[in-house]
Amino acid sequence: MATTSDIRNGLCLKYNNDIFKVIEFLHVKPGKGPAFVRTKLKSLSTGKVLDNTFPAGRKIEDIRVETQKFQYLYPEGDLFHFMNTQDYNQITLQKATLDAPELLKEGEIVTIIINTEDEMPLSVEMPNSVILEIAHTEPGVKGNTATNATKPATTETGATINVPLFINEGDKIKVDTAKGAYLERVKE
Repeated sequence: MATTSDIRNGLCLKYNNDIFKVIEFLHVKPGKGPAFVRTKLKSLSTGKVLDNTFPAGRKIEDIRVETQKFQYLYPEGDLFHFMNTQDYNQITLQKATLDAPELLKEGEIVTIIINTEDEMPLSVEMPNSVILEIAHTEPGVKGNTATNATKPATTETGATINVPLFINEGDKIKVDTAKGAYLERVKE
């Protein structure tokens, strides 16, 4: 058992008969009244995010987890296949377990959080950024670069991302996986 003082980003806990991962938290000590912890929790079974407030000192049931590196192999409908980079065992996960499945490229290395009690995979953590090639975008019009204008572009994985006007088909870009946003063009 842990208390609210142990809450941190990435902590997995059992709450309302479900397993949640802490995405954000804030310890609040108002001038009047007792202290509390405001959290954003993501359900690892459904993927839904909920806001919750815990009173300070409340006991919470944390879950022991371990992280392992897996390589993404291929999709099959709503199923995604991964291979452990240590022992080459393969696992299959539902699309709902992934934070950004549209940014996942074959061969990408991800971190999978596994519950140590029953060896069940809980969630998939993507790398901070991925490099994707632009498969389709409209050509940029010369002279339209005075402002931070963007245009939609489709990547090799099928994700649609807003990119600056100077990006063309075939360019490689770095994408922030947390926000699904363009970061920079990658020179080869």
